[in-house]
Amino acid sequence: MTYKANDIKEIIAKILADKKDEGGVKSLYYVGCGGSWGALYSAKTFMERESADIKCALISSNEFVHATPKDFGKNSIICLSCHKGNTPETIAAAKLGKEMGAAVIILTWLEQSEIVQYGDYVICYEFDASPDHLAGNIDYSGEKTMCAMRVAVELLNQTAGYANYDKFYDGLGMMTTVIRNARKMVAKRSLAFAEEYKNDSVIYTMGSGAGYGAAYMESICIFMEMQWLDSSSIHTGEFFHGPFEITDTNRPFMIQLSEGSTRALDERALKFLKTYAKRIEVLDAKELGLSVIDASVVDYFNHSLFNNVYPIYNHDLAEARKHPLPTRRYMWKVAY
Repeated sequence: MTYKANDIKEIIAKILADKKDEGGVKSLYYVGCGGSWGALYSAKTFMERESADIKCALISSNEFVHATPKDFGKNSIICLSCHKGNTPETIAAAKLGKEMGAAVIILTWLEQSEIVQYGDYVICYEFDASPDHLAGNIDYSGEKTMCAMRVAVELLNQTAGYANYDKFYDGLGMMTTVIRNARKMVAKRSLAFAEEYKNDSVIYTMGSGAGYGAAYMESICIFMEMQWLDSSSIHTGEFFHGPFEITDTNRPFMIQLSEGSTRALDERALKFLKTYAKRIEVLDAKELGLSVIDASVVDYFNHSLFNNVYPIYNHDLAEARKHPLPTRRYMWKVAY
């Protein structure tokens, strides 16, 4: 049996009821690889900031298998993200979760795959499967990152309570409109971006807070994996502790200005870039319309906004470079 995003409230209630006589839920582990790891970042951040009682961590799948946290077991929930359900490392982590008595939640796109046999609850998320993800015709409140967020929000609310619960769901209901408007807003500037950077061999991404995972995904999944460019995702809070030394007038930076509590970090980094660099692409969540969401919860929507605006840039850059996004040298082609 598979579930949808709107079933998550009921799923968490069922897990808590099942674990009640065993000591309850004491830890929540998010596990995935690559883009699926990055997509879980905002949920991990939410639990770190909002939960005082339930331990939470985000761990890469193979590390989770080889260096399993000591407290992981029957009092844990493991929430794994695996897009097509065939990533060996994540399958192994799901299997381990099942063997150790944790409640296993799997976030995936396909209803049938190798990983689903290990899931107590298999949640199929919304995904724009159109070429280069350009259609934008999905309900973004049910996409992967928001499903992971709902697991965290429901777990907190159903255990300790969450004062901003209603405000979170109000924001969730706004995201499809916000994202579609933002994608239209960047359409012209993304063409200019592609023309400007089509011959570069390196592009750095920058971000912070709950939205940092989007910068990470853009760096490793798009620039490195799909465009074969040198890249690194630089946390804006870490920028002044080493990375800023590579700044010059030729080096390209793509920086996220989050809306919410860590915006000051991003603005500080941008101020420096505007002084010592010239080739800067700014994605400003405030400009892109995220401010309609209540300030108490807006942090947790930055990732979804940025990650779903990036495909407009990615398509145009791939077209300008004549390097289609599905192009690979090693992935799925050689043994690794």
